[in-house]
Amino acid sequence: MSFYVFPHPVVAADTEASPHKEIIKLTAGVIHQVDVIFQDGSDHKAHVQIFHGGHQLWPSNRGKTMKGNATVVSFREFYELEPGESLLTGKIWGDGTDLAEVLIQIGLLPKRILQPLSFDELLSAASGM
Repeated sequence: MSFYVFPHPVVAADTEASPHKEIIKLTAGVIHQVDVIFQDGSDHKAHVQIFHGGHQLWPSNRGKTMKGNATVVSFREFYELEPGESLLTGKIWGDGTDLAEVLIQIGLLPKRILQPLSFDELLSAASGM
């Protein structure tokens, strides 16, 4: 199991027009856990979106953001990353003032741990072959 942490202190220069782009380098596997931690002092003014390529993954409703103060946004996921396709981007910004650090944490497991058998292997096992 791998667990990755990407911290970023939100500074005045991180605005919606010019967000900080956190490059999230992962390995191939399945994202099974995502946590976004808004430390006390984020004041619901720090915004986070996570992308894979040009596609917004989280939050799922396009154009919206995760935000909070002394809050952990945590959820289970089953999002597979293929070899060579394991780079995500976190966009982080605030209201033009310095805010508390935001942390993006991602849990990643090899697919064989979460799904030990393929569909064909399951079908063979069920039919007794």
